[in-house]
Amino acid sequence: MGEETGTPAAGDADGESDADAGSVDASESAGTGNDGSVVRRDRFSGGPARGFLSSLAADERLFAADLAVDRAHVVMLAEQGIVDDEVAGAILAALDDVEDAGHGALPDGEDVHEAIEAAVIERVGPDGGKMHTARSRNDEVATCIRYRLREDLLEAVESTLGLREALLETAAEHAETLMPGYTHLQPAQPTTVAHWVLSYERAVARDAARLLDAYDRLNRSPLGAAAFAGTPFDVDRERAATLLGFDAVMANSMDAASARDFLVESASALAAHAITLSGLAEDLVIFASRGFVSLSDDYSSTSSIMPQKKNPDTLELVRAVAGDAVGDLTGLATTLKGLPRAYNRDLQRAHDHVFATVNDVSEASAVAAGAVGTATWNAAALEAAAGEGFSTATGVADALAMAGVPFRTAHEVVAAAAGRADEAGADAPDADLLDAVARDVLGESLFEHVDESTLAAALDPAESVRSRDSAGGPAPAAVSDALAGARGDLEADAATLADRRSGLEAAEALLAEEVAARV
Repeated sequence: MGEETGTPAAGDADGESDADAGSVDASESAGTGNDGSVVRRDRFSGGPARGFLSSLAADERLFAADLAVDRAHVVMLAEQGIVDDEVAGAILAALDDVEDAGHGALPDGEDVHEAIEAAVIERVGPDGGKMHTARSRNDEVATCIRYRLREDLLEAVESTLGLREALLETAAEHAETLMPGYTHLQPAQPTTVAHWVLSYERAVARDAARLLDAYDRLNRSPLGAAAFAGTPFDVDRERAATLLGFDAVMANSMDAASARDFLVESASALAAHAITLSGLAEDLVIFASRGFVSLSDDYSSTSSIMPQKKNPDTLELVRAVAGDAVGDLTGLATTLKGLPRAYNRDLQRAHDHVFATVNDVSEASAVAAGAVGTATWNAAALEAAAGEGFSTATGVADALAMAGVPFRTAHEVVAAAAGRADEAGADAPDADLLDAVARDVLGESLFEHVDESTLAAALDPAESVRSRDSAGGPAPAAVSDALAGARGDLEADAATLADRRSGLEAAEALLAEEVAARV
């Protein structure tokens, strides 16, 4: 996508002329039989690098955005008396015709923005070039990217809400389903499926918050900045921003035309969500391999040679998306890292990284939601594994500490007992072994500090889970509170998403009304 605009004036090496600010005289000369590009003209319209410079095919994603930006700009020009109503009406009618014909019917051009302008000039004649008055492709393209990307970000937010809903439903169903908890992929402490699920729901909630934050900073209008130094025309930037649903205009025209930090922020938020999805997918792949969970056939596949196989292929692809997302973020940041103000053609290759990422991550999020929502958990296998590896060891140490034994001393007792059990080939020490080790370490019986029922409860995975009732813990009561809080957060985020979309829909309706009044 070529963003720098204008018909180079004689001797103007930078290619900037009055046409960059959209002067009426320059725009009226467009389409007068010259065989060159509408923007570049004969001198810069040929040569072997024209195809390399062109982004027309890749710009299809921005087709509707450019039409909206063109319409808002022309309406504003007419309202300000910069372009007369008759010409504005003809241009707006031509834009309707271009839209009906579709992106595939556009004439050849350097990018979609030039091609649409050329198509309008074909229909209207030289006056069609007045649509570019008081703007540059620099601010036009920056506006189009923001206009389209904000819709994509809201779609991404919606996908996170669907995933959170699936996670919360699973948590509510399995609030008391025991499972082993791991650190370093080794049995660590017993927990519940709900507690594990909620750990990912909280992460996805933060991902959604980052995406909404990125949206709010993205939704600022660069339109009216022109090439980077503003325009002498009496434009109303705020009016154009309102017609396009932007919350405000960007305050500095050079920043407006050149800034792409909104792409970095969006890509970063999407990459963070992809990393969350990758962890969720990895856990489910591992759990499936251990017989803890079975994925629906809709989210599985089989082998071309081994007919018994049921593979979690969709989740493996979800896991892989994180690598693509991080790669695109890295590519984008590398493209932008050394660019001087104000505009450089490198930017043509910047936004595709984000558009690719938002597609992949939104789809991966939806697939993860489906996989979670349709999975079947093997409660018996999970409960049997919950106590493996002496996972209740911390509970025994806690019980001693609660009885007044310094925790580090209690830790020493239980660690020594675990070591002796391992030497004996046992998975965990029993009460007699724990008592024997306590006599060696403490110089007295374990039961001087805890009674048998307390020790039995500490060694039982279900009782261990029930005892961990601190805020955010796995105890059913704590999980119930966490579920209520998470559902409240989900409802609030859904309302925020609806509000953002409502604002865009209202602006779209306003613009359509203003266009209809002039066509």
